[in-house]
Parts: sequence; structure tokens; C-alpha cells
Amino acid sequence: MEKEIKEEKTFDYTVEQFADLQLLRYVVHGFEDLSLEQKELVYYLSQAALEGRDILFDQNGKYNLVIRRMLETVYTDYQGNRADTDFVNLEIYLKRVWFSNGIHHHYASDKFVPAFTPEFFRTALKNVDAAKLPLADGETVDTLCDRIFPVIFDPKVMSKRVNQADGQDLVLTSAANYYDGVTQQEAEEFYNALKNPADDQPVMFGMNSRLVKENGQVQEKVWKSGGLYGAAIDKIICWLEKAFEVAENEVQRAVIEKLIRFYKEGDLHTFDEYSILWVKDLDSRVDFVNGFIESYGDPLGMKASWESIVNFKDLEATKRTETISANAQWFEDHSPVNPSFKKKKVKGVSAKVITAAMLGGDLYPATAIGINLPNSNWIRSVHGSKSVTIGNLTDAYNKAAHGNGFMDEFVYGAEEKEWIDKYADLTGDLHTDLHECLGHGSGQLLPGIDQDALKAYGSTIEEARADLFGLYYLPDQKMIELGLTPNEDAFKAEYYTYMMNGLMTQLVRIEYGHSVEEAHMRNRQLIAKWAYEKGASEKVVELVKKEEKTYVKINDYKKLRDLFGTLLAEIQRIKSEGDYEAARQLVEKYAVKVDPQLHAEVLLRYEKLHLAPYKGFINPVYEAVTDEKGRIIDVKVSYQEGYAEQMLRYSREYSNLPYLNE
Repeated sequence: MEKEIKEEKTFDYTVEQFADLQLLRYVVHGFEDLSLEQKELVYYLSQAALEGRDILFDQNGKYNLVIRRMLETVYTDYQGNRADTDFVNLEIYLKRVWFSNGIHHHYASDKFVPAFTPEFFRTALKNVDAAKLPLADGETVDTLCDRIFPVIFDPKVMSKRVNQADGQDLVLTSAANYYDGVTQQEAEEFYNALKNPADDQPVMFGMNSRLVKENGQVQEKVWKSGGLYGAAIDKIICWLEKAFEVAENEVQRAVIEKLIRFYKEGDLHTFDEYSILWVKDLDSRVDFVNGFIESYGDPLGMKASWESIVNFKDLEATKRTETISANAQWFEDHSPVNPSFKKKKVKGVSAKVITAAMLGGDLYPATAIGINLPNSNWIRSVHGSKSVTIGNLTDAYNKAAHGNGFMDEFVYGAEEKEWIDKYADLTGDLHTDLHECLGHGSGQLLPGIDQDALKAYGSTIEEARADLFGLYYLPDQKMIELGLTPNEDAFKAEYYTYMMNGLMTQLVRIEYGHSVEEAHMRNRQLIAKWAYEKGASEKVVELVKKEEKTYVKINDYKKLRDLFGTLLAEIQRIKSEGDYEAARQLVEKYAVKVDPQLHAEVLLRYEKLHLAPYKGFINPVYEAVTDEKGRIIDVKVSYQEGYAEQMLRYSREYSNLPYLNE
């Protein structure tokens, strides 16, 4: 234990910073204490987590794999002056492409603007070995450049990965590679025709396919073995089969076996069967997510990006989430929403704090700090869900941010700073716990309501619902009774930082003059601005000036909680009734527009701190130690690999797909 503490104090969490990004490392606490079989399981699942990397690149944009290969070849083989401005800017651009798994910003969704010239890039490409470039049959370097340069350099070509602008054709104006040759109307009509309103166990149509129009016919190209992305999926299957052999128990073996079958068949009913088995696997210490999961990257909120996380339970920290999940029915019963929207009996809510061991796909390098799955509403209702808080990642964030000056610049006064110093780490974790463990699993759709009824606004509304659930309950006396919060003031740390973030500081993530696009950011601004406006007459929350700087000031925490409860009731009504128009009005009024004067001020103040608004992680490296017969006798973990070093290695070892996947 003393050795662990000493090593943690000397561990360098910060790797490098460029553009608006900072790369961190995370420690896999307790890996050495796992059994050999558990270490081997983590190793195999980690390999499976890396084999799907190119799937996400391709999902994020049709030409991403081609562009990445072009950039990497110049980066590794360039013989000119590497201190030249154009080369330095190309290096930064490539690092951004790696981080975002494509040429669009991972959060804001806008296409990156290269700071190097087309002339420099063309000349550099001509001076590397053409055999290393992604040339199509009969293609020259010049024709490759002519084909791809508009995608890189023309701001009008594929300008947004996910467009959420009200009133536009969201499919035609989004660069994400989920549709080809179809309009939004055609896509919606295609999937509406598949749905049966009487089906109380509907699959998530469109989740694992690209929708295309060929020879005038709209049809799906399914992501499966033998289908689209089959080469990468076969590699994933190979590692899952090895994991099957060292699974901890029969339940986990059944989970892995069913996932393999889904990857082979592509059948959505099989995916639901896998999800149910996964939810019921509560005894395994090692766990994982691997597959097509979240739909934020699809403008219609249906098609799922590929992601993976390998993890194991933090036994001590899980006591906190187990307390919350054990009281799930109490929280549901005392929610301020209409009784008809509540679950009469909460089923299968399990929660744990996990230690991340490997991140992949849409969870790498930028990642969530909490996860609640599966996303199927009927499975949640009948079988329950699994919720996790990722303890070692939040720990890395907190340690890397210590003393960075952010709080001194943006927090209003000494009292707020004291609350944040004392309680913010705890209440931040608790809010994540409540959001993931209970918020997403709370409430129910009314009979006959389509789970996709809110369309493009569904993700924002769902995240707001889960956030509000957590915010409403953080101050509750029940939290003190359960031993989760130490006193009646602790919640104020989270209330203050949440309102400050939603009203002001998250604006550092948005380019000046742009609107809020990303679902989680929209959710936070919606909640904060709605509460600010509705409490304005009583000055519940104010934006005040001090020394020419704007600050958030909360005057009445109790009334703020009441406002959160009122909004939670309305958001749940919208979700339960599938009220698309109410969702649209709420999001468009509160979640999208930005005050340009406040935005400019926040950007200027933040710039002086020299901080990066976005953070992501470099993965640890696992080495399988084998005996003379090739049997694994140990698995070692190390943390020395650099960012470019890791990304280039991943491109060498896990590039399984053609440059263009059609």
C-alpha cells in the first residue's frame, strides 16, 4: 500500500497540450492484485477494444482513413525541415485528427481548418514513397490530392460531422458516414415503415448499419462479419473467442458468446438478447462494453458509433453506488414527476465504480466518466440497467487540474471556493452516480410511444433528464441519512459549479460566433438558462459584475432545487409522451443560442490561464508474458508510451479496413 501511494505521488498525469486539447494518463489501480485469469481476460478484451478503431474513423467520415494515412506518411517520412511552420502545423492537425477520430472536432463537430498550405502538403506527398500512400487503382499522387484536398481544405465541403440546425435536412448536411444518397425524409420513412407500434419489445432499428440508396432502392448495409466493416469485426471476434476461454463464470461466457453471435449475424434481436445477459452479469469482477452503442454521432439519433471500454470493479468505491442503487425505488417514488410517468417497480438497477483498463473507439481518447446501458427503453424497463462511474478517470482529471487557476478566475467568492475545495470531488462523483445509476433508468414511456419520437432532440432531452434527476436529489436529506453526503452544505459545491459551467464556462469549448451543438453541452445550458430565467424575478441566480468580470452568484439554493424539480417534471413529461414539439421549443429557446458579449469575455479570461478546454487519455500498454510453450504466465502494464507513439502504433497494428468502405 505504501508503495502504491508513493508511486501515485510521482505519477505524471499530464502528457502534452496542443490546440484546445490536453492529453492525460490514467492509472489502472489494483491491476496487479487481479488473478492471472482476470489479467488474461483484461488483456484479450483490451485487444478487442483496439481492433475496432478504424470502424469509428470511417463512421465519422467517408475519407477519414485516407486522410489519416496521407498525414501519417508525411509525418513519419518527411525529409525536409521539421521546424518549418507548415510541417509544425501539419503535426498539430494530425494530432487533432487522431484525437477526434477524424477531421471534425470531437465535440463541436466542425471541420478543422488546416494551418498548413495545400501546396506544402502536395509537395510533401510527392516526396514520400508512393507505395505508402492510399492510392486507388491507377491513381497518381496528384489525382489523389485532387480528390481529397477539397475535403481537407474547402470549408464548404463536409463542413459539419453532425448538423443539428433546426429546419435543415440533417442527413444531407452532416458529414458522418451513416447515410449515402438518402435524404432525412427517406431515412425517417424507411425506419418508420419497419416499426410496429404494438411491439412492446422493439429492437433499435438502424443501430448497426449504413443506410444507402442503390439503383433507386433505399437499403441497409449491415456492420457484421462478412458485411460492412467485416475485416475489423472478424479481428474483434478473434479476441472475444480468446476471452471466452478465460471468462470468470458461465454467465460471462454466455455474454461473450452472444456478442460474438451478434457480430457474426448482425441480427438486432440477438443484440437485445446479448444486452439482457450483460445486464444480468453482476458477479464478474472484470466487465466490458464492445460494440455499436451511442447514437450521438447520428443526426437522427439512431445509428450507433463503435466503442469499447474494459474495466474491473473498484470494490471499495462501489459501496457508494451500491447504496444508491439499493434505494432506487425510494428515489423513483419521491421524484417530483407525474405519477403516471414513474415506474411502479424499479427493476434490476445495478451500479458500481469501475477502474478503466482500456479505452477504445468512441471512448478514446476523449471519454465519458459515467455510463448507463443498455440504451433500449424496453430492456431497461423489464430487465434493468447497469450503471458505472469510472473512478480512476475522474481521479486523473482531478489530479491534473489541481492548482491550475481556473477556480480563482471564475468562482464568485470565498464561500463558494471553500465549498468547492471541500466537497466538489465528492459531489461531482455523486452527481455522476445519480445521473447514471438512477437518472437514465428512471421514468417510463407511456404505452405506444416510439422511443425515437423526439428525433434529433432526443439525446439532449435524455441527458437533461438524467442530470436533473441527480441535481434534484443531491441536497435531499436522504443523501445524508444514507451517509453519502456529510452535511447540508456539501451539495452547494455541485450546484455552483454546474450553474457556472452551464451559464458561462463551458463556452470556452465553442468557437466565437458559433452556437451550442453537442448534446451534453446543450443539456447543461438548457438547465442552467431555464433555471436562471425562471428564477430571475426572485434573483435565485444572478450574473453579477465584480472588477469588470462576470460571475455566477446563487442567492437561494433551496429555490434553485425547486426549479430543478419543476424542470425535471416537464422534461420527463416530454420524454414519456414523446412530445416532439415541446422538446424542440425547449432546446431551441434555451440550449442553442449564445450571448456573444459574455462568450467573448469568457474566452478572453480563459485564454490567459493557458488551459485546454478538452482532455483525453493515452492508454496504458499491456504486455503478455509467456512461458516456453507460449502460455501466458503474467500480464504487465506500463505507462511510458507517448501520444504520437501510441497513435502510430495503433495505425500499424490495428488498421484492418480498406481506406474506403462501401
